Amino acid sequence: MIEIHSLFRQRRSPYQFDTERSVRPADIEALFEAARWAMSSYNAQPWRYIVGVKEENPAMWQAIFEVLVEGNQPWARHAPVLALGVMETAFEHNGKPNKAAAHDLGAASAFLTLEATARGLVVHQMIGIEPEKAHADFKLTNTQEALTALAIGYAGSNPDLPAGYIERDEAPRQRKPLEEIVRR
Repeated sequence: MIEIHSLFRQRRSPYQFDTERSVRPADIEALFEAARWAMSSYNAQPWRYIVGVKEENPAMWQAIFEVLVEGNQPWARHAPVLALGVMETAFEHNGKPNKAAAHDLGAASAFLTLEATARGLVVHQMIGIEPEKAHADFKLTNTQEALTALAIGYAGSNPDLPAGYIERDEAPRQRKPLEEIVRR
């Protein structure tokens, strides 16, 4: 096995969250500070996050929860923090389409996820949202597009979840071999 930083192998996207543990405000702030430092095309930083902390602002948390597709709701309801990843689809400096916006939002979310892992938190990123509902509910501009959602918290146990989610959590993590993803 090739040696890499342990954070990459520790990172998981669980379906089960500890419902008894909230995320400290300082940790939440640090996650989004890490995202802020991600690389981006022309330094446009096209990512925006709408954040709902269940204990702090239950209405915002619920509004984000309601734009998740039905398949994500049974497990995401246990996460103490939900965030919606939004991208600016046009460059601010010239109004032209930013073809790197989705990539850059992904990079910012990856930075956020690694910071979370370093702090003992877990993040489950999901594409399963209703973008049109998010656009309307959060009054996004015509150059903003909701693309992803993130469930943030501490790994835990939610035995009331449908079995399929628990089985996925307990399955060993697997990745394709380098030869399959890198061409030399």
